[in-house]
Amino acid sequence: MNPGYYTGIPNADYHSGPGVSKSQLDLIDKCPALFQWGKAAPEDDEKKSALNIGDATHAFLLEPERYAAEYATGPADAPRNTKAGKEKWEAFEATLTGQTILTPDEGRKIALMRESVIAHPQARWLLEAQGDAEASIYWNDPEHDVLCRCRPDKVIPGMGWILDVKTTADMKKFEKSFYDYRYHVQDSFYSDGYANHFGEDPQGFIFLVVSTSIECGKYPVRLFVLDAEGKAVGRDTYNRNLSTYADCMRTGEWSGIETLSLPYWAKERL
Repeated sequence: MNPGYYTGIPNADYHSGPGVSKSQLDLIDKCPALFQWGKAAPEDDEKKSALNIGDATHAFLLEPERYAAEYATGPADAPRNTKAGKEKWEAFEATLTGQTILTPDEGRKIALMRESVIAHPQARWLLEAQGDAEASIYWNDPEHDVLCRCRPDKVIPGMGWILDVKTTADMKKFEKSFYDYRYHVQDSFYSDGYANHFGEDPQGFIFLVVSTSIECGKYPVRLFVLDAEGKAVGRDTYNRNLSTYADCMRTGEWSGIETLSLPYWAKERL
């Protein structure tokens, strides 16, 4: 794969293709052998087909055509324990071509979450601005000489913005949990990929966060940007991970033994 900015690459092809991604660096950060495991381990397609409300919300917000192709909301007022309800469900299921089925309540919830996002003026602008959803960026990291890749939820090239949509069960905890999920690493990694291709830093990397839980009867929506310190830590972290990846690629050795340590509360009891 040549470095560049590509639209239209199918999601499955991107994830199975060349280059190291942020999610793979997450595995390397835990244990290098997990990188190889992630590529070789089989997936449970039956469990994977279950509803992922984060993906469904993402698709509904940014890729309505994919949402229509991959998700379908079942008929309302059609209890399966009645003859009429069974007939409605049978007629509905006969129209499906592999979509994940949403219950009427799930479909309604996702629609309300989208409307909640649209009610936020800046979030609405970001969704409606001209840009590319799920574009793929490939670049050669100059320090480690490895091919990197990222797939931002949305890029607005004309304005220099990168948008990433997140769902959270608890908006109040997001500001703390973002570190555990290494979203600061994602910010720096994606921003540097953007800069490598476009020749300038992005105007900003924005996390659009929508809650899957109601608060005062509504689904909260927030927009966040990371401060300079967080970006610097994210950049140092992904560079350390890239260094490990480059060494493993060079030597062919992917260490797989991890060390367990006593938790802090156990040490206090000694």
